[in-house]
Amino acid sequence: MKTLLTLCTAGLLSACATDKPPTPAAPDSTAGKTSPRPDTTNPRADPTVQDQPGKQQSKELATFGAGCFWCIEAVLEQLDGVIDVTSGYMGGSIDNPTYRQVCEGTTGHAEVVQVEFDPNKISYSSLLKWFFKLHDPTTLNRQGADVGTQYRSVVFYHSEEQQTAALHSKKIIEEAKVFADPIVTEISPATKYYLGEADHQDFYRLNKNYGYCRAIIAPKLDKLGLDK
Repeated sequence: MKTLLTLCTAGLLSACATDKPPTPAAPDSTAGKTSPRPDTTNPRADPTVQDQPGKQQSKELATFGAGCFWCIEAVLEQLDGVIDVTSGYMGGSIDNPTYRQVCEGTTGHAEVVQVEFDPNKISYSSLLKWFFKLHDPTTLNRQGADVGTQYRSVVFYHSEEQQTAALHSKKIIEEAKVFADPIVTEISPATKYYLGEADHQDFYRLNKNYGYCRAIIAPKLDKLGLDK
């Protein structure tokens, strides 16, 4: 694995290893899932959005692919303003793909996370910044040792506004020459989302002592200043 350049100050480990071990059984993935109250002193809070106490919660969707969905989920579900994060599949040619089928790389789907967020607390642009921080967007169909179109870097946008924001974010990073190589992130309209199997939901949070989580995900969270 190689150390990645980042948008801010920290390098990141690659998200996944190609040959993932069988996933252990996990308890109910919806239990105990909450988003902490925004804190302007907290790096997880979006400084561009001012919290407005008493304002009714709004909900929008964002969908990202950046390698292993276990890793993406573990990062984004900690951000203030994120309501829920689920792992699944998007962008393929068959209905109801299974994890095994997607891992074979023959369905065209990407491993993705679908993020439900409150735009009154975290902006879509802020989510894009985290997206580009948590993986290497310059490796085509690959994240570290994970190789295949299912691990591609991709933003699936849900509106014209999201498309514009994603293109702008990519352009800003390219002009700043944050990465030595060109960004290959795909920016495409969202298609049907297929929720992943139950044992892939909240994987890190429910399996912190699992070897893969200790070796790969925990160091990533540490470098991003998030809870392990």
